[in-house]
Amino acid sequence: MTGDALQLLKRLPEAHFDTCIADPPYNMSKKRGLGWAFSNHVTMQEAWDRFSNDDYFNFSLQWIQQVCRVVKPNGNLFVFGTFHNIYLLGFILQKLDKKILNSITWFKPNAQPNITCRMLTESSEQLLWACNNANGRAKGWIFNYAEAKRLNNGKQMRNVWSFPVTPRSERIAGHPTQKPEALIERILQIASRPGDWILDPFAGVGTTGAVARRLGRKFVLIEKQKRYVEAQRRRIDEVTASPVS
Repeated sequence: MTGDALQLLKRLPEAHFDTCIADPPYNMSKKRGLGWAFSNHVTMQEAWDRFSNDDYFNFSLQWIQQVCRVVKPNGNLFVFGTFHNIYLLGFILQKLDKKILNSITWFKPNAQPNITCRMLTESSEQLLWACNNANGRAKGWIFNYAEAKRLNNGKQMRNVWSFPVTPRSERIAGHPTQKPEALIERILQIASRPGDWILDPFAGVGTTGAVARRLGRKFVLIEKQKRYVEAQRRRIDEVTASPVS
């Protein structure tokens, strides 16, 4: 679906999706990106990632409310963030009385160096995992415990996940926050089942859709940047779907 998430989410049916993976704007972009003498990297400067504080709170509250409406009761909610926005997103989820199951740290062993040299190198992002129900009523959310142990060499999976940043072989259309397929694959493997409906309201270049199709899940993607929509369609068309069992 091409368009603004706040508008398109309102058109989706209530309690339809089993799992939502949301990678929203982090509100960390600057009007003029900051460069570094020893790298071609420039810090985030995307217009779609800039809000006033009040606008960002209202935007976040509205999309989270709509996601909670279209995800089934006790369905899974996964929300990406960094220190720029994760505390606000967690606050909203708690104010909406959603049960937060885990705060997962995605550690990036090959993270970009800190270009200011005035603070520690940022080498992680956070991933909130919540159940779409109130704390006292949340039950039966999908967690494929045995699969999680299998993926972790027979041991209980911990909440710190180490994945390199998205490799060049996966990068398309110059998306600045594209997630690696291995990271999305782990989420879907441990928190969804074949045939489930997956929602990604900020789909970017379609990583969630590509992985979902390969794993035999159904999906709906929302993205308003047309160049990313065109890239995700080409990408997903190339994926061979697994049989649903």
